Amino acid sequence: MPTDSTPHTADAGDATKIFEEHRPVLHGVAYRMLGRVADAEDVVQDAWLRWSAADRTEVREPRAFLVRITTRLAIDRLRHVQSRREAYVGPWLPEPLATDVGGIAPDTAERAVFTESVTLAVLVVMESLSPLERAVFVLREAFGYPYAEIATVLDRSEAAVRQLAGRARRHVEEGKPRFEVNADRQRDLTERFLAAAAGEDLEGLLSLLAADARLVGDSGGKAKAPLRIIESPDKVARFLVGIAKSPAPGMEFTLLELNGGIALLAHYGGKPDCVIQLGIDDGRIHTVYIVRNPDKLLSLATS
Repeated sequence: MPTDSTPHTADAGDATKIFEEHRPVLHGVAYRMLGRVADAEDVVQDAWLRWSAADRTEVREPRAFLVRITTRLAIDRLRHVQSRREAYVGPWLPEPLATDVGGIAPDTAERAVFTESVTLAVLVVMESLSPLERAVFVLREAFGYPYAEIATVLDRSEAAVRQLAGRARRHVEEGKPRFEVNADRQRDLTERFLAAAAGEDLEGLLSLLAADARLVGDSGGKAKAPLRIIESPDKVARFLVGIAKSPAPGMEFTLLELNGGIALLAHYGGKPDCVIQLGIDDGRIHTVYIVRNPDKLLSLATS
């Protein structure tokens, strides 16, 4: 926050108010770019430092100015963390994010678009994009920015931005699975999944899993989870039943909204132990996502 040595201390209160007004959007951009809550918060904090030190008398549109700073900082950080992810132990999944997008995108159609851009499935596919492609995709698809504004943010020509957008959209459309977005159906199938898994009901699990079902576990080498993706409904069901045979005493599950969808959060010993979220389509589970890396559960400690 500003100190007496910070430029423009006379309007420091207004600067803080303006920044906090736009913080949700800035965090939304940074998280979609990086897939980590802590990284997104670091980027937003860096954006605050740039904003607090800027000559704001020259800023006509604070939101545009702040989004430009945040996007460029996120691109720089993404280039740095991509090399780190190459050495990641086991499959990598985005950090689960507690979401409540109703207040941001109250319209049903707008909410669907906004939510899709933050789902685990789409964020995983976005890992294949270059930092610039990812920035264009996030600004265009999630926040509806015109190409001309994105060009200004990225200091590229509008034609170049359109090319990046087209390439990014094709990659995402080719790679993303089509999952159920109806919250009631998500909740119902998630509850049935939990009951079958906890009850060691192999046949019950198989009845819920699609023919191409798979399980993706993310531990980062810091907790027990499969180091490879488990393919086929039989192997997925048997893995889940195997886990259920040795339950941790006192494990508690709660349902909550993460990344725009219903998820299970397991608490053990008063701390988040894992997140389970299902990729559902046509009444069947196509993907079971399990996040057990303790570093990725810190933001859910109070959930």
